[in-house]
Amino acid sequence: MKKRIKLVVAYDGTNYCGWQLQKNGVTIEEILNRELTALLKEPITVIGASRTDAGVHALGNVAVFDTENRMAADKICLAANQSLPEDIRIQSSEEVSPDWHPRKANCTKTYEYQIVNRRISLPTERLYAYFCYYPLDVEKMRQAAAFLVGEHDFKSFCTAKSNVEDTVRTIYCLDIKRDGDKIVLRVSGSGFLYNMVRILAGTLIRVGTGAYPPEDAARILAARDRRLAGPTAPAKGLTLVGMEYEKELPSWRHSENEMWSYYILQSHIIKEGTAYFMVVRCEDDEWERLLLRHIHHGFQNGAQRVFVIDLEKGRLKDRKQIGYYRIHKPKSGMFREIGELLDEEEGKRVREICFGTGGESGKQAEWYCAVDAAADAVCPE
Repeated sequence: MKKRIKLVVAYDGTNYCGWQLQKNGVTIEEILNRELTALLKEPITVIGASRTDAGVHALGNVAVFDTENRMAADKICLAANQSLPEDIRIQSSEEVSPDWHPRKANCTKTYEYQIVNRRISLPTERLYAYFCYYPLDVEKMRQAAAFLVGEHDFKSFCTAKSNVEDTVRTIYCLDIKRDGDKIVLRVSGSGFLYNMVRILAGTLIRVGTGAYPPEDAARILAARDRRLAGPTAPAKGLTLVGMEYEKELPSWRHSENEMWSYYILQSHIIKEGTAYFMVVRCEDDEWERLLLRHIHHGFQNGAQRVFVIDLEKGRLKDRKQIGYYRIHKPKSGMFREIGELLDEEEGKRVREICFGTGGESGKQAEWYCAVDAAADAVCPE
């Protein structure tokens, strides 16, 4: 029977044209496909979690592939490493569920960008760090980095030609440490746009040299204009440190910035297929994007319906279609069902959110129900 194998892969990206297969050069994906095919005696195609660029390194990229070979999952890494080139090593291999996908499961990605900051470069660091001659003020870099933590639209920090539709991402932490002549930027987030980490690094380096004041980070972020951010730092300084996959959904999610503030209750997704999305405030030009992004995320996490309330302006409309989803007006019994699923503590917190806002109170605002439009489902009576 076919089984799915998860790999954790480390590599020195110096001699490769990135992870993803391409016609113009050798890639990590190509080498893994070739060696695993030879080992397991069947065509193998790996699916990578992060498609790193040419020259970028990794300590813990994740990939999966399907196989009918009976070799024990935990032995595959040892056997494959016998034939892989010295600059690629599979750190571990294990069997996962057949539907597990490394790019669809919720995870925290962590990258490091290394800078050698001294008068003369070090030959031993030339392949793994960016050399900067100008003295860097790490404290100013930290001040700028603080503006970038949280959920924001990072369009200014994405390659201009990228065709991604949604440029909102969440950075959980962005730490900058100096150890002698070496400076390390360590950033963890829910995901990153094309070249995002390298543009963040290039911008913070500009702050460190004094070319930008720290508060410019907030201005660049708000402008959503790639031309205002710093240069894309060289690939060789970047390493994908690892990916930590979520083992269970957090009960609550909350995000607040200058554009929006919202709460999501996720504790009833697994058993009841229900999520609660409470929008405290949101700029009008961000409204539909916010709605679509988090309804979609709820369905990705297993929800079959998402109860939504707009506590600021009452912008929800009956039969309104948002992407793949349709919004339904509350029907008889809706409010009772919303309340019955919540335990005492959840109910108390929902009431605090709904009745403690500065816009419409929870008594005035109405709950709506978002469902899969393709399934033509309806809200419960």
